[in-house]
Parts: sequence; C-alpha cells; structure tokens
Amino acid sequence: MTSTGFRRTCVALSVCSCLALAATACGSGDDGTASGKTRITVNCEPPRSAKVDRGFFEQDVASFEKQHPDIDVVAHDAFPCQDPKTFDAKLAGGQMEDVFYTYFTDARHVVDIRQAADLTPYIKELKSYDAIQKQLRDIYTVDGKIYGVPRTGYSMGLIYNRKLFQKAGLDPDRPPATWDEVRADAKKIAALGDGTVGYADYSAQNQGGWHFTAELYSQGGDVVSADGKKATIDTPEGHAVLQNLHDMRWTDDSMGTKQLLVINDVQQMMGSGKLGMYLSAPDNIPILVKEKGGNYKDLALGPMPGGKGTLIGGDGYMFNKHDTPAQIRAGLKWLDHMFLTPGTGFLGDYARAKKANAPVGLPEPRLFTGAADAKDQQVKKANANVPVANYQSFLDGNHSLQLKIEPPDAQQIYSVLDSAVSAVLTKKDVDIDQLLKDSSGKIDGILARG
Repeated sequence: MTSTGFRRTCVALSVCSCLALAATACGSGDDGTASGKTRITVNCEPPRSAKVDRGFFEQDVASFEKQHPDIDVVAHDAFPCQDPKTFDAKLAGGQMEDVFYTYFTDARHVVDIRQAADLTPYIKELKSYDAIQKQLRDIYTVDGKIYGVPRTGYSMGLIYNRKLFQKAGLDPDRPPATWDEVRADAKKIAALGDGTVGYADYSAQNQGGWHFTAELYSQGGDVVSADGKKATIDTPEGHAVLQNLHDMRWTDDSMGTKQLLVINDVQQMMGSGKLGMYLSAPDNIPILVKEKGGNYKDLALGPMPGGKGTLIGGDGYMFNKHDTPAQIRAGLKWLDHMFLTPGTGFLGDYARAKKANAPVGLPEPRLFTGAADAKDQQVKKANANVPVANYQSFLDGNHSLQLKIEPPDAQQIYSVLDSAVSAVLTKKDVDIDQLLKDSSGKIDGILARG
C-alpha cells in the first residue's frame, strides 16, 4: 500500500494525451534529442486540480531548464502517479516515460521483467545519492546493480487525539508504547461515551491486510520467510495481532460496532474528534486537518507500539530501458534538482510551502543522512507552521525500530489477510488458529505462483 499524502501518490498518465503526443512520444521511442537538446519525458506531475502543487512543479521544471538549456523536460500528469491497472501494460507496450514513478514495492518487479535501465555506470553523477538513507537506496538495488532512486520514504506510527487522551485521564505526551498499553488506553477513551471510539483499524479493500502486516512487524514477526517462499503468519506473533484486535472489539468494546472500515472512514472519525487512535504515516495529519475537520494542536504522532519494527514505504523514480546515456544523465540531473537537494525543490522548499499555507514541520519524509539531513531539518524547523513537539515521540521511537518494507506480492497477500482481520472484527466466536492456518495456505499458493 501507499500512504495518502498527495505528494506521495500524485502521478502518471496511463495513456498519452493528445497534447503530449503533439510535443513528444509518450515513452522513449526516439533518441531523446530535439533541436540539439536532450529531451526526457517524466511523470508524476501534479494534476491541474492541485493548483498549488502544480504551480510549484512547473516553477521547478522551468528553473531546471533555465540552468540546463541543453535539456528539455516534458512532464505528464494524472492522479494517481501510478495506476496498478495500467502500469505493466504501459511498460510492456513501450508507453512508459523516460523517467517514471514507482512505489517501493514495484522496484524488483520492474527489474525482473527487464524494463529498467541500469543506472550503475551513471549514479556517481547523482550528487545526492550517497546522502540518501541506505535502506531506501537498497530497495532499488538488485544483484549489485542500481535501477532507481528513492524520492520519499515513510514509516508507520500511531496517530492519536491529545484532547481525548486528556479527557480520559491519560498523558498526551506519552503515547502507548506496547499493544497492551494501546488496549488499556483505548478502553479508557471509549469509556468517555457519546460515540467515542478508542482505537480503529481497517478491514476492507486490502487495507486490513496492510495493517495486519504493520502490526505483525511491530511485534517482531514477518509475513513471509526470508527467501520469499513461505508464509510466516501462523506464529505466536501473528496470533497476538488477531487476538488483540478481537479482544479490543469484543471484550473491551473499545473499537465501536461499525467495522469493515477503510482509510476514509477512520480519517472521518479522527477528524471529527470521535476517535482516540489509529495507525498511519505522518502524511495523514494534514489530510485530517484540511479535509476532515481536525486541528493540528489536537493531533499527535507516536511510534509503532510493540517496539520491534515498523512498516516503511515510499516511492522513487526508475528509468526506461530504452533511454540513451544522455537521457539517463539528464534524468539524474532533474531528480537532483527537483527532489534531492536538501532545503530546495518540489519537496524541500519549505519557505515556499509555508508561504502557500502548506504544512511544514511534519516528521517525514526523512530521506537523507548526515550533513544533508541536518540541513534539511534545519530549513524545515526554521519554517515550521505545525506543532512539531507533537511528533517528537515518533522521531525518538523510530531510532530503535527495524524498518521493514512490504512483502512480495503485497496486494494479493493483503487480500488474504483482509479476510482474517475482518473475521475477528465481525465474528465474536471466530477460530483465530484456523484463520491463520487457512490464510497461511493461501499465501503459500500466491508465493508459489509468483
């Protein structure tokens, strides 16, 4: 799954528009030269409906072309940046852009089907590459070769309502650190009555399987074996995940009666002030404020309960296998300019974002290390317009967590796990051991086919 902030999910055209065709081929059908310039097509330009982000993107492309008059950038927009229904077809049909957006979970697949250019001989020309967090760089490294560049990264945490914590007699500066504490705090919040729910979770549209995975990671478990061949959910850690949800739902009555929720349902509950806690990435916070009626001062973020691990995700760019060396070099320069120079560019110009009343100061994305990270954080802090103290426990807690990417064949596996999560939340007498056994067999089948 991906998180929900626009800049993490904005994206690629599934087909070329007539205007784009008039300017250039949608994919890499030529040598990338026009009027003596190297031309690259790129995607994930914000759609015109997102006026502020679109304006920022266009400004940054224009400034790049001014600095590099020998490069012509042709951007394609759409929402979302990557449509799973058309992604493989675009690759196979030669319609993919020269520099194209991918979720972390797609990197290996694109390499396996031989649609990615090998960037290894050119990567030294990407000035920022060594400053990017190694675990994020490794996602695009296959068999020692580099096939892509991370753009953003996120990790899951626990969003909670400080006002409800105070009303329930809980310390709003101390989010629950274990699942037992989550359960105890959720029970106290639900006891406030008036339709207040202590803890909510997804259980439909594959989102329940996504959160099962995150909760399993938090307890030190894993969904599949290290070699990717067998399910590893029928374990004490897997049982603990489902048992905890079952007990909060049926014993404590802290999750409310309405189930089969998806992300929008839970965001509505949190934004309306009727929900104590749910799992999410930091980019949910501005959505809760701008779209769901929430208030920044009431919303805080803690690390994943459990203390063992957290699910990470994010996105990056890969290069079309048909790209010329000149196009690869031009694309790397474009990535440096747009996304990978601390404190500047589409994602890092915090002064510009603040002036446009966009939220500045959220704890992610945190892409860099060392001096680059220090500079990025310094500029962010200087322009912060949200209560950064509300997210400090998330930042502090993440240092001790293992960061783990989603499993292979994630969406198919999540569909299986959805059924298990929905069962424990809708059937009081469900057999958890049998659920795990059945789900494990189905996942083994998926992995065998993959």
